[in-house]
Amino acid sequence: MVLAAALAAVGIGPAASPAAAATVPVGAGSYSDTRPPGTTGPTTNTGAPVTPKVTQAAKDRPVPTNDWWSSLAFQRYGDNPYSTPMYGHPLTYQAVSGGLEVGYPTSPAVVGEGRQYEYAHKRDLTLGLSGLNSPDTKADAWSDWTVTPYWSDGTRTLRTTIGHGMPFVYAQGSGGSARITTAATPTVFSDQGNVVGITVGGHHYALFAPTGSDWNISGTTITAGLGAKDYFSLAVLPSTDALATFRTYAFSFVTGSQVDWSTSDGMVGATYKLTTEAKEGTERGTLQALYRHQWLNTTDTLTPYTYVSPRGTMKVRESASFTTRQKASPVLPALPKTNAVDTSRLRTHLTEVANSSDPFSGATDTYWTGKALGKLAQLVPLADQIGETAVRDKLVGLLKGRLQEWFTAGGASEFSYDKDWKTLTGYPASYGSDAELNDHHFHYGYYVYAAAIVAQYDASWAADSAWGGMVKTLVRDTANPSRTDSAFPFLRGFDVYAGHSWASGHQGFAAGNNQESSSESTNLSAALVLWGSATGNTELRDLGSYLLATEGEAIAQYWFDADQQVFPGSFTHDTVGMVWGSGGAYSTWWTANPEEIHGINVLPVTAGGSPHLAGHKDAIRRNIAEMERENGGPAVEWRDILWEFQSLADPAGAKAKWDAGHAGYTPEQGESKAHTYHWITTLDALGAPDPSVTGDLPTSAVFTKDGTRTYAAHNHGSTARTVTFSDGKTLTVPARSTATGTGTDTGGPDPDPEPPTGNTFQLRSGGALTTATGGTTASDTIPSAEGRNHDGTPNKPLVYEAKGVNATLKAGASTTFRLPVDARTAVGLGQQARISYDLTGDGTFDRTETYRYFATDPVTGWEEYDQTRGLKAATGTLGNLDGGTVRLEVWSAIGNGSALLRTGGDTSTVVIPYD
Repeated sequence: MVLAAALAAVGIGPAASPAAAATVPVGAGSYSDTRPPGTTGPTTNTGAPVTPKVTQAAKDRPVPTNDWWSSLAFQRYGDNPYSTPMYGHPLTYQAVSGGLEVGYPTSPAVVGEGRQYEYAHKRDLTLGLSGLNSPDTKADAWSDWTVTPYWSDGTRTLRTTIGHGMPFVYAQGSGGSARITTAATPTVFSDQGNVVGITVGGHHYALFAPTGSDWNISGTTITAGLGAKDYFSLAVLPSTDALATFRTYAFSFVTGSQVDWSTSDGMVGATYKLTTEAKEGTERGTLQALYRHQWLNTTDTLTPYTYVSPRGTMKVRESASFTTRQKASPVLPALPKTNAVDTSRLRTHLTEVANSSDPFSGATDTYWTGKALGKLAQLVPLADQIGETAVRDKLVGLLKGRLQEWFTAGGASEFSYDKDWKTLTGYPASYGSDAELNDHHFHYGYYVYAAAIVAQYDASWAADSAWGGMVKTLVRDTANPSRTDSAFPFLRGFDVYAGHSWASGHQGFAAGNNQESSSESTNLSAALVLWGSATGNTELRDLGSYLLATEGEAIAQYWFDADQQVFPGSFTHDTVGMVWGSGGAYSTWWTANPEEIHGINVLPVTAGGSPHLAGHKDAIRRNIAEMERENGGPAVEWRDILWEFQSLADPAGAKAKWDAGHAGYTPEQGESKAHTYHWITTLDALGAPDPSVTGDLPTSAVFTKDGTRTYAAHNHGSTARTVTFSDGKTLTVPARSTATGTGTDTGGPDPDPEPPTGNTFQLRSGGALTTATGGTTASDTIPSAEGRNHDGTPNKPLVYEAKGVNATLKAGASTTFRLPVDARTAVGLGQQARISYDLTGDGTFDRTETYRYFATDPVTGWEEYDQTRGLKAATGTLGNLDGGTVRLEVWSAIGNGSALLRTGGDTSTVVIPYD
């Protein structure tokens, strides 16, 4: 009765009547509160049932499984009651009987015949208490990206707070002195009594004991009595001279973390905030290390301090909060109607699916049923576009029927609630969704997407009193926006700081947690946008926009290495099939076939979850090219998925492949010839998606072909509305309809920041080219060429861009630049620059100019690199800039050391040949 009452209290539906009832009603649907006979729930690797490993203080809180630290709470391996390695970045951790191992891996290893790179956890030191020998470690508290592990051996008790982006470890202990044991004899570079600076394993750490205490160093053991206090901390330092800065915040203990998001006018904003407690003094600030996907999208001031991580350089902010702001990702229920699609041909393909003897292809478990639901859902708007209402309604009926089967307890397929883990599991389960709590966001995203399409055509079906309540229950299991819900955790699988989801429910791997199919994660996010739009639930709609924009940037950087700044130079692949806490792998869980490795982060291809990929067209081209090299030719098995992927950057090339090879292929199991034909033909007609222009309605998108933009939006509402796009164009969309057009110029100001004016750009740290003058003089580090020759080919370049540029080509003029560089005392280095012009801002660079590299001297001091070094190569032709992009890339062409590039202060400039 307690469970049923709790579920009713949080809005899941009415409470079940008798206490022993196995069915909990939710609107017209229901789920079970007990698993079906013969099935399993969470277990150890030996099959023994397992419950959350948490303290008494946390026993009633829903555990956020599928997190970077889940092994603290989920004892997957029965002989390890502590944890597997946890990757917080920049620090790594592992709980052991004596406390918390801490490491800072900075040298990547490439393993598995070159197919995986990893910054594996390696202990530099262990933080604990003298004599601590705990039988286990439990999760005592957690917030959005921090966690507090707990140890107790009956005499001594230790709590530590750790988190993403946190260079500090905060400790509170009783029953013993603070104790640090190092993996090797440390070098002491500073001893100030209660503050000690040490170097171990090539990494610098600061140890902070309460005022009045004194660290005692004996070999590899460092201890300090805590007196009447119970706290101490340590920090990994970016350099020894950072000790004074870090000392300022040593006793400002982090007590919690929270992200808040908002969406408006085609933009997504987020604020990431830590709460702190001053253990000494009054300082409440702290230091945070931002991941690449975060610092690329913030204008907040950052310090010069940086850290190494598997996600590229992390940059440090001196504050308890920071904000990000980025464009919302395009989302539509389907690509819009065009005359290029042959109605008769599409009708034939649609009918083949609708009239199939088994439209669900024999699917019985949650995953394969989900894929079948997704396949059918994509076809409903297409049938509607060509007036095939009978086919449309038949498809909607198929979706309703199968969803309702799953949304009703007691049949061959149902959902069951686990009160211990506070999760909803579908049975028949698959891929560890039951025993390991894996992949719920992958599986259920298809159900929510299908339900969103049904809701678009039948609002009454989606009402909470009908079947919408069960849809929202699945959402609460996978992407719950509430932190106070007692039945489900906040955002179970989505790691708000890492910027993406995790797939494993137990995180029981030496490499940390992992996620393979990032695209199935964005499928759920897009489904939230569509469901929220169709049902008027702006909370879920805006949550979906935040998740999609955030994960879209993370996917571009960490799966596809879009800016070529993340993967280490020794890793030779252009993409990974899987991201791990420790790095990434060119692989999948089930095959080494290149088509699946490249395609698994593309499927399902939808107008909601896929267009964001078009924001990095160069990365798509590199991806397809590598797939064909590794495959020994074009795709054979997953050709439809990869054709559709290519069409996001090269619609004409994809259309040519479709025309040549569509006759005899078998669709991927979540695809259909109807959808693939419509997708490829439509993008060939409209051009690829252009995510650089956004609409103030979340369900809108822009396409660009040969400099012409087509604007599209779907209005789920009951009255017509006007959609305004960030380039100033507007589009009127009738109620419950999709509209397209070339847009109308409002004559008003651009809702985006004003585009650059003038032809002289200054560099700013963080990747901006700006026509604004002034700015604080700073420098960016140009990564080493690592002893390889990269002459003419950017390798881990620094990238600076100006977008939305409007300018007229100046006859007879040419590009010029002035870039102060300094190799300091390193010898044999050469820096190289490439300047590229995307004339229309569609993601395709129409002109690139690569200049000969500049050999720097080994004398400290700035040298000037300019265009007089001469062009090494140039491709394409210049033309007028219409909302275009100017990009500067600077990298090390040769050498085995890093160099500096000056930014700010109007000292580094690029002058483009335009009026």
